[in-house]
Amino acid sequence: MPGPVRRLLPGCLWEMPATTNTLYLTFDDGPIPDETPFVLDQLARYDAKGTFFCVGENLVRHADIARQTLAAGHRLANHTHRHISGWSHSRPEFLADVARCQQELNELLPAPEARPLLRPPFGRITPPLAAALAATHQVVMWDVLTCDYDRAFPAAQCLSTAIKYTKPGSIIVFHDSLKASRNLRYVLPRYLAHFAARGFRFEAL
Repeated sequence: MPGPVRRLLPGCLWEMPATTNTLYLTFDDGPIPDETPFVLDQLARYDAKGTFFCVGENLVRHADIARQTLAAGHRLANHTHRHISGWSHSRPEFLADVARCQQELNELLPAPEARPLLRPPFGRITPPLAAALAATHQVVMWDVLTCDYDRAFPAAQCLSTAIKYTKPGSIIVFHDSLKASRNLRYVLPRYLAHFAARGFRFEAL
């Protein structure tokens, strides 16, 4: 993400401290039965932990998969209830949608988190909205976007670009969604193998 955008959103988390060879894999838009179990299987092969930014409507439909994700040691986080944009919805509407998703998450978590994580869909958020959300959530962005959701983006290029820009402390975005399926299923196993072979660990945020 360009520097000027980061400066407009200073309270957002873009990357973690680069103190160790640790990477932070994140998965947006699930849980769904078609893709989330595949992601869980791939992560388990490397004892990797990830953070799953869940759409509230999918939590309602597939609570069993969300529970499997938690049981495997991963973290669930907020991606709004209806996957709405912070650019095209009013602040009250967006905040209400976040709260509704958080309610669904809290019913699944062992205990409510003091400051839960939120990723705005599409990364679309305004500085005033980010400031309003800071009272209740840590807004998480990224420094590596795999573009797995772009069906026009060749899978091999998706992988090479993700590898090129990854560094210690990177927050990497994948999607456990039908739209991303082709690229996700190609990129994720190879990405994990590449960095595991180089001594990297994968942790949840």
